[in-house]
Amino acid sequence: MKVTIIGGHGKVAILTAELLAQRGDSVTSIIRNPAQVAAVESTGASALVLSVESASTEDMAAAFAGSDAIVWSAGAGGGIPERTYAVDRDAAIRSMDAAEKAGVKRYVMVSFATASPQFLVPEDDSFFPYMDAKIAADQYLRASALDFTILGPGLLTLDAPTGLLNPSSDPAAGPEASKTSRGNVALSIIATLDQPATIGKTINYSDGQLPVAEAILTDGDK
Repeated sequence: MKVTIIGGHGKVAILTAELLAQRGDSVTSIIRNPAQVAAVESTGASALVLSVESASTEDMAAAFAGSDAIVWSAGAGGGIPERTYAVDRDAAIRSMDAAEKAGVKRYVMVSFATASPQFLVPEDDSFFPYMDAKIAADQYLRASALDFTILGPGLLTLDAPTGLLNPSSDPAAGPEASKTSRGNVALSIIATLDQPATIGKTINYSDGQLPVAEAILTDGDK
């Protein structure tokens, strides 16, 4: 499988690229900063320097050509609302259009468990731009013609991966109940890419008791 990861220097992306490369998949990791090339390529992936914040749909489509799947694992990192919208909403949406343009049907979005209008914080909350941007991007993806899966992990941690998840029906259960190892997120991305039954679903989860491959099939909303 040839996988293109957007946001290739992020912690989840690094772990995902390494696992994919170890099993023999071809990985291209898109990064913004040329200084990150060595770190990304140490995973076994090929690094492609391209700022998705400024790249056009055509630029991204050219980068995606020949891929079997796109994984969005990028983010502006908060702080400046304008940049949050530029990356987490606008660039994400352009990447979806680019995937369609390039003929890449499979698209996995790494979102978060409460990316839903029902959990949206008030506009004066500093978290609002990020939530609002991610919700908009997820909704656009659901309406697209792509074979999408949206993954909604809970509160991300640096804990070692256990390979075990809890498919949560209550994404607002609280930070302690929603803790999710970034390593487990990487495992869930790979399991999702391998499992066509996840297409068209939004899957919320946290660290838990079920093997990842089983957990991603237990929950999920069309």
